[in-house]
Amino acid sequence: QVQLVESGGGLVQAGGSLRLSCAASGPTFSIYAMGWFCQAPGKEREFVAAITWSGERPYYADSVRGRFTISRDNAKNTVYLQMNNLKPEDTAVYYCAADSFPDSDYTTKTWYDHWGQGAQVSVSS
Repeated sequence: QVQLVESGGGLVQAGGSLRLSCAASGPTFSIYAMGWFCQAPGKEREFVAAITWSGERPYYADSVRGRFTISRDNAKNTVYLQMNNLKPEDTAVYYCAADSFPDSDYTTKTWYDHWGQGAQVSVSS
């Protein structure tokens, strides 16, 4: 069973930066892609960014493209989300997820079969 542990959330002012980390353990050889999703109160969980474990191109939601960067360190089994120029509307719980299915839609949460516990990101205006 793949296990995911997020870290790095917190409170920041608008325009600031945060970096989230997601450490994977267990049978990580089964992972095809890693993604980040966010969920604000009263809203659906939404796609933020994804990257394949083999290092192909990353995927971003339009709302974060140019501000957020997803990267991975295979040696550490860790995926990062660097968030710059944060806005109050970025406030949400951010979840790391692992996708064990090849050729899936990495932007769709239903393809992900392992999830972390979530990290709160709060951006004040």
